[in-house]
Amino acid sequence: MTGGVNTTEITYFILLGFSDFPRILAVLFAVFLLIYILTLTWNLGLIILIRMDSHLHTPMYFFLSNLSFIDVCYVTSTAPKMLSNFFQEQQTITFVGCAVQYFVFSTMGLSESCLMTAMAYDRYTAICNPLLYSSVMSPKLCIQMVLGSYLAALSASISQLCAMFQLHFCGPNVINHFFCDMPQLLILSCTDTFFVHLLIAILATIFGMINAFIIMISYGYIVMSIMKITSAKGRSKAFNTCASHLTAVSLFYTSSVFVYLSSSSGGSSSFDRFASVFYTVVIPMLNPLIYSLRNKEIKDALKRLQKKTWYC
Repeated sequence: MTGGVNTTEITYFILLGFSDFPRILAVLFAVFLLIYILTLTWNLGLIILIRMDSHLHTPMYFFLSNLSFIDVCYVTSTAPKMLSNFFQEQQTITFVGCAVQYFVFSTMGLSESCLMTAMAYDRYTAICNPLLYSSVMSPKLCIQMVLGSYLAALSASISQLCAMFQLHFCGPNVINHFFCDMPQLLILSCTDTFFVHLLIAILATIFGMINAFIIMISYGYIVMSIMKITSAKGRSKAFNTCASHLTAVSLFYTSSVFVYLSSSSGGSSSFDRFASVFYTVVIPMLNPLIYSLRNKEIKDALKRLQKKTWYC
């Protein structure tokens, strides 16, 4: 801490994490470590598979490989620090470290929100305009949509970072969470947080509500197109191409909205922390499974890779 004229400026925070569960700390550490390893393995494996197999060089898998990259960065922004704090007596993080952690976490989370919208448009085009799909979803447009997702999220996170550096912390420095999240930081601030709350509300509207609205409209048209298909087999095939994305979108938005609504006051109960684990650590692990388990193209790509390995 550094002394000011009449106040003491906080230069570090204490992350309580799961220290209020001392009897199961070892179990929690083992479970979270396993989830983190599986998340890295499955997402990086999916990226490599898509990169190596030319049959997967399509818009859908281009978006999926970027989703896996985002999930790797997203989980890595919080999990390593959470795991390292399990057996440390003083679970501290500097203010700069806190800002960097939140910046990466926010950038990846907002990028995923935008990418989910781009993937919904891809599925809309594939089902509602199948004859024009190749011309509409050109490589140039796909790259522009992905770059746009990253740049939009980056600009939003920079604005939050600038707002964070305007805050002053002079009182308690204990964060009842396992990572630096904005609601917990705002409750500790000694300065007026009205404009930060306003900024967050605007960003939530743009990246949350508008993206969700676009996705719902896309799926509205998709459902209408599927209902026009006469054969049951055709309807089932069309629905299966969207089921994975719809599942991933539902998990991402419902868990995020639930956690942020429950922690909007700045508090963090035990249930809120475990719920946060679900959307920060578990969902990035589940995404590659959701998109791969019932995906014939992924299974065929794995078989081709196995044959290549055997011949080598």
